[in-house]
Amino acid sequence: MTPTADFRITLDGKDLSPTIRPRLISLTITEKRGGDADQLDLVLDDSDGKLALPPEGAVLAVQLGWKAGDGVAIGLVDKGRFKVDEVEHSGPPDIVIIKASAADFASSLTTRREQSWHATTIGAVVGAVAGRNDLEARCAPALASVAVTALSQERESDIAFLRRLGREHDAVATIKAGCLIFAPIGAGITTTGKPLPAITIRRRDGDRHGYRVEKRETVGKVVAEWHDRKDAKKKTVEVGSGDGAERKLSRVYASETEARRAATAESKRAGRAPRGLDLALAFGRADVSPEQPATVEGFKADIDAQPWLIAETRHQLDDRGGFTTAIKLELKA
Repeated sequence: MTPTADFRITLDGKDLSPTIRPRLISLTITEKRGGDADQLDLVLDDSDGKLALPPEGAVLAVQLGWKAGDGVAIGLVDKGRFKVDEVEHSGPPDIVIIKASAADFASSLTTRREQSWHATTIGAVVGAVAGRNDLEARCAPALASVAVTALSQERESDIAFLRRLGREHDAVATIKAGCLIFAPIGAGITTTGKPLPAITIRRRDGDRHGYRVEKRETVGKVVAEWHDRKDAKKKTVEVGSGDGAERKLSRVYASETEARRAATAESKRAGRAPRGLDLALAFGRADVSPEQPATVEGFKADIDAQPWLIAETRHQLDDRGGFTTAIKLELKA
């Protein structure tokens, strides 16, 4: 049986799907990691002029999946809640374009702030940021107990601060279902604190693929400075071998431990960058999301042998009943 795609969109508990379905031109959800808000793009037919425009700020809950068919997982997957940011009307033929971003991505996350922390832990810092944005903190145990000597947020938004904190600890901050999740890259956790499941993608599942090996400057030593209060002077730590260009971090850290941790994180990140794999799945998989570990089968032996990590997904439904998923993967350290 040919697979039949399905979706459900609700507004304040009211199912809008019967109204949207005959008008659907395309529905796209883009999910990224690293503190970027998930994005919903909805294009609808308004050739009869009878489609009501949604108010700015309306919150749409979206589910995607398959209604029936062979070789696909039947059922809908919750893809989150999206707040309407923009509404466009154009024509002819008349169409309505609705752009919405993840509802959990509060505007307060982009407000610049100033705050300092002393003699605390990463878990406490993440908890404080989550609390003032009405989010529940989910900090991975491996990071929660990490000591922080001194840390400053100087005219940075919370989301920019979290990105920086993530870079310094080879971690990623994600906002899902009312939770602020802070976990090491490649060790993603769900909103309940459980590890994200690993997936396997076979070449026969896809339409197209693109594998690339980027020629980049080879990073040798990573150097980080720290301020030694006892001796009242700056000192350095080095991570990595002498093979390749030296990279020096711009910040001065409060302790040797924190400087070494940041240098190690940068060294790991440089090791992940050169290889990437893009996949276009013929039959969409709404269960796939960023930060999931993945393996692939049926490509070149060098590609199949790599441990992969999902960095971005793009799910799309169209007016022909098609449902596809595009995936960007990078090497898992």
